[in-house]
Amino acid sequence: MKVRILLSVFLFLGSLSLSFAQQKPRIAIAGIGLESSTFSPAMTSEDAFRKRSGETLLNSYSFLKKGSVLREKADWFPALNAWATPGGAVTKETYESLLNQTLALLKQNIPYDALFLDIHGAMSVVGMDDPEGDFIVKIREVIGEEAIISTCMDLHGNVSIRLAENTDLITCFRLAPHEDASESRERAVVNLMERLESGKGKPKYKAWIPIPILLPGEQTGTRVEPAKSLYASIAPATNQEGLIDAGIWIGYAWADEPRNRAVVMAVGDDKNIVTRTAEYLAHHFWDVRHQFKFVAPTASLEECMEKAIASDKKPFFISDMGDNPTAGGAGDVTWTLTELLKYNEFQSGEGKTLIYASIPGPEFVDKAFEAGIGNKVEGFAGAKVDNRYAPPIKLSGTVTSLYDDSSNREVVVQTGSISVIVTEVRKGFHYIREFEKHGLDIKNTDIVVVKLGYLVPELYEAQADWMMALTPGGVNQDLPALPYKRINRPMFPLDRDMSMPDLSARLIPFVGR
Repeated sequence: MKVRILLSVFLFLGSLSLSFAQQKPRIAIAGIGLESSTFSPAMTSEDAFRKRSGETLLNSYSFLKKGSVLREKADWFPALNAWATPGGAVTKETYESLLNQTLALLKQNIPYDALFLDIHGAMSVVGMDDPEGDFIVKIREVIGEEAIISTCMDLHGNVSIRLAENTDLITCFRLAPHEDASESRERAVVNLMERLESGKGKPKYKAWIPIPILLPGEQTGTRVEPAKSLYASIAPATNQEGLIDAGIWIGYAWADEPRNRAVVMAVGDDKNIVTRTAEYLAHHFWDVRHQFKFVAPTASLEECMEKAIASDKKPFFISDMGDNPTAGGAGDVTWTLTELLKYNEFQSGEGKTLIYASIPGPEFVDKAFEAGIGNKVEGFAGAKVDNRYAPPIKLSGTVTSLYDDSSNREVVVQTGSISVIVTEVRKGFHYIREFEKHGLDIKNTDIVVVKLGYLVPELYEAQADWMMALTPGGVNQDLPALPYKRINRPMFPLDRDMSMPDLSARLIPFVGR
């Protein structure tokens, strides 16, 4: 009898041990993000955010789709991920609503071993200086101090001291344009799984170095030097034993907040390697600061148009940079389009062709749909949000295209030889298919004007020539002319002759340790 009892106990303990051994870590997912210009009169409300939760959120990451290796390694609890097209500051009510929704969903499945935090890092909220810092602190209050948080960010985000303190693993994109966004997010999750599976838990050291440099993305693209070599130096540095990851954050130039500046961070288990790597990257950044310049030839709109009209290359792209909605501009500034419609070269319809993408005008879209393709339409568009530089523009022409989907109706009106894309909701045009759906052949168009800064990959490959126009708007590229009052000074390039800053690594303590 005693033998049977002992055998039963042994088998029970063995099965219990096996059960524990096979138990998967419990990992939550949450996130929030957009770029918010405090120099734009626009405001961002909750209806601007695309919200994902549950299985929809999990499947939005290619590396976490059902059947993927990472998906099978853990039990995943996707809470809420809310992202919006860049724009103006987020209302306090919107932020608190999204925060409370996130916390409520996280509370449903506690406890957690870890959390993957997917944020941008450049969200401004009315009345707050560090919303992402507040976001992670409130999440910590729910999931506890012991859970490991692995954070992935856009390199144009800002890493405040509070954000640095409350995350355990951190990384950011290494390419601009952000062709490595998915790869970077996967890296954040892989790093997290390795710490969980190895039992090592939180790293031993985090180094944080704020760098008094504030530059726009249009001067720090990684296709060209010096950003190309600066960011290329990160991957080899992370191959060192004792270092888990490192990152260089450019920061966001169009928000007047104390946290806005460049930052370097490194995390790992070897104190000397972590601090030395962070300092190396920070000094590298500082040493090349004078080499940053716009990633394409830059001039006034008048000069850009003069060269484009004289050119025999097509398509000749011009970036309407000051009101870029993908960087935080309102997207409805009419100044550039007003100027373009004055050119005699486009009046008859027989001269050079030009596409303008785009201007929001929901009332104009209504009129165009009522008129129908091939018919005349007249109405006003733009400048409902940002009318500081020009009033709503009166468009008169022929409707050549109507496009209707569930989220945004678009029309094309031709006036002379200019085709103006008018949208129901502001947007940036990034892909050739967005033109093709309107029957617009950009490769056989003389001039294409887009409300963008640097061209995203597909348009960059399509352009035969390209200039960036220094136009007005909420993301004006003339940084010294912006009314900064609250960023930390001195700051390069606003204070070009500033003395050498302290770029020594600051070791950040871990919560829960």
